[in-house]
Amino acid sequence: MSNTLPDLPYEYDALEPYISKQIMVLHHTKHHQTYVNALNAAEASYAKAASPKARISLQAALKFNGGGHINHSLFWKNLAPSAEKGGKGGVLSEGPLKDAIVASFGSLDNLKKEFNAATLGIQGSGWGWLGYNVSTKRLEIATTANQDPLLHLVPLIGVDIWEHAFYLQYLNVKADYLNAIWSVINFDEAQIRLQESSKL
Repeated sequence: MSNTLPDLPYEYDALEPYISKQIMVLHHTKHHQTYVNALNAAEASYAKAASPKARISLQAALKFNGGGHINHSLFWKNLAPSAEKGGKGGVLSEGPLKDAIVASFGSLDNLKKEFNAATLGIQGSGWGWLGYNVSTKRLEIATTANQDPLLHLVPLIGVDIWEHAFYLQYLNVKADYLNAIWSVINFDEAQIRLQESSKL
């Protein structure tokens, strides 16, 4: 089938100490691969489905695994080695993204606080998002449950709050994980998405 596991743009240990090599290996090669495999299986079943009822019965699998594949493919690009390791993770340079963050939230620190608070409010598993509203031309924070992709905004930054993303390192302390991940957020990648979405 057409869906494949994307390569990471860095080594598995590149995000340490903020995200451990153990988590990255498991998250990428096991969890994301499972979504890819299940999505391909669901698409194959859909192609063979002989009735509307059969196709409808596959919608949940397509949404869950398709969302998992879409979200994780974005997530890996969202991350970069931290500045102290010579990378660009956590560095918000002057430019359109910084201007948009200041316009919408007042400062990067305010964005982090609001984003973390909203993401911590997710019951169970899901994703925290910074997205661009094409209609208002402003940035917004949003959350989605499970593996639901962000559809009403253009996703700029997505943070996985499923336990597989942090538990081996941060245990049940989601707040510590959310505070740490900002040190490896790839703001340059988010700015590219913003500039592309601004043309819509």
